[in-house]
Amino acid sequence: MPEISENYFKSLVKETNATISAEAIKTIFDKNTASKRKVKDANVDMIVASANNFYGKGVTQKMVEDFYSKLIDVNDPTPIEYGLNSTLILKDGKLVEDTWKSGGRYGKSIDKIIYWLSKAVTVAENNQQKSALQKLIQYYKTGDLKTWDEYNILWASSTKGDIDWINGFIETYGDALGKRAGYESIVQITDFEASKHMKVVAQNAQWFEDNSTIMTEHKKKNVKGVSYKVVQVAGESGDAAPATPIGVNLPNNNWIRESHGSKSVSLGNVIAAYEKAGGKGLIQEFAHDQEEIDRGLKYGALASKLHTALHEVIGHASGQINKGVGQPSETLKNYASTLEEARADLVGLYYILDQKLVDIGLTESLEVGKAGYDNYIRNGMLTQLQRLELGNQVEEEHMQNRQLVASWVFEKGAKENVIVKVVKNGKTYYDIKDYNKLRVLFGQLLKEIQRITSEGDYAAGKTLVETYGVKVNKSIHAEVLKRVKPLNLAPYNGFVHPIYVTVLDSKGEIIDIKIENKQTFVEQMLYYGKEYSF
Repeated sequence: MPEISENYFKSLVKETNATISAEAIKTIFDKNTASKRKVKDANVDMIVASANNFYGKGVTQKMVEDFYSKLIDVNDPTPIEYGLNSTLILKDGKLVEDTWKSGGRYGKSIDKIIYWLSKAVTVAENNQQKSALQKLIQYYKTGDLKTWDEYNILWASSTKGDIDWINGFIETYGDALGKRAGYESIVQITDFEASKHMKVVAQNAQWFEDNSTIMTEHKKKNVKGVSYKVVQVAGESGDAAPATPIGVNLPNNNWIRESHGSKSVSLGNVIAAYEKAGGKGLIQEFAHDQEEIDRGLKYGALASKLHTALHEVIGHASGQINKGVGQPSETLKNYASTLEEARADLVGLYYILDQKLVDIGLTESLEVGKAGYDNYIRNGMLTQLQRLELGNQVEEEHMQNRQLVASWVFEKGAKENVIVKVVKNGKTYYDIKDYNKLRVLFGQLLKEIQRITSEGDYAAGKTLVETYGVKVNKSIHAEVLKRVKPLNLAPYNGFVHPIYVTVLDSKGEIIDIKIENKQTFVEQMLYYGKEYSF
């Protein structure tokens, strides 16, 4: 909610000769109007309740589900990502996909994307890059999702350049039904030294798959085309900014991953910035004892990097769906993203405490894995609650997944005191007593979530998420907010991007590019609005 009154705001509008609709004012100041971008409550019509523009007026959840159930053939071995790049609207009483493309919805913005991609084609590092960029342009011109799949196959196999990109309507977290995607763009440069050290993860992808706890029939017999790099981000936009991911694994379409492979990146300079901005406050406040604090300060950063790598490279690329089951977005619906993130997290958690990581030179000791376990349980049970207002439930998929995993293993390990809840001086802590038994529990949960995904078991997936991932203990939540307040830490991080300034010689040729960091966050947002809005 804004920290100013409606009347004061209206006076500012009047004094600056600006205009704003009554609908917009109501949206800003009435807490009951468009209160949440995405509502993930299976007991309500999630399309009607959600405040986003993925669906037109009058469109209901049942209408959406019926529309796609008639279109989708679950036996199609190479399905497109239905609904990914369109707004579903009612036109003359019938549902129609209003496609996001040149000449269509958002056409002016998309023409600008095409303009810059066309420039990129002229400076592509190799023919693979050039072909992928040309195919991406074709997709933006036509909006054809088969062309999008063709582009992703070309992009996933284009691994030789020093520069790479992520560009498109990609992640579906903003849609309660997990169909429609937000636009996202990342331009990145390979970090050669870090990538050289970490490429061993991708090289051992088949070993990780073969030694996983998942059922044999759910394992990939031949893991294909897994590539991994650490990169330095040059620029981000859309869903990737100003709050940015720390790792990405794409493409999302399962059959492309299985048949053609995937690319994973860890965003090195972003991870480094997060680490430097975070400080020691959280771990000192919420770690159970000095041993846990010392281990976290020594190994926590490396544990985080390794878990991200294993999550992206091995986690998202692992496992397979049974034939004829259909894509998770159809079978698991509003729980698909949460379960997928949990599945990938569990792969990372299971292997971060494996001797294999020491043997292949990624860690010097299993203490790294223990630091990773400490942090994950601390975050899943306590610290991530600082992001919620008191009384709210967990709705964001990554947060749901972390609470689900942490709460499940805490409950299942209770009899053997695998993790013990400790209250000291009115403060709650979670102390891991047996790391090896905890690893076994992570493996058991991984097996079950992979089964749910492979078999499309909606009922079991719903039970897991709703039982362990959504509900918040109000007294614990209030305690966390109270303990975090003196630390003065923001619950989310946003990034200010550098401005690139070209230096020209007397002939007008670029001879250098200077990086300037002169804008504050607010100044940058206003600058983007002025320079790039439509």
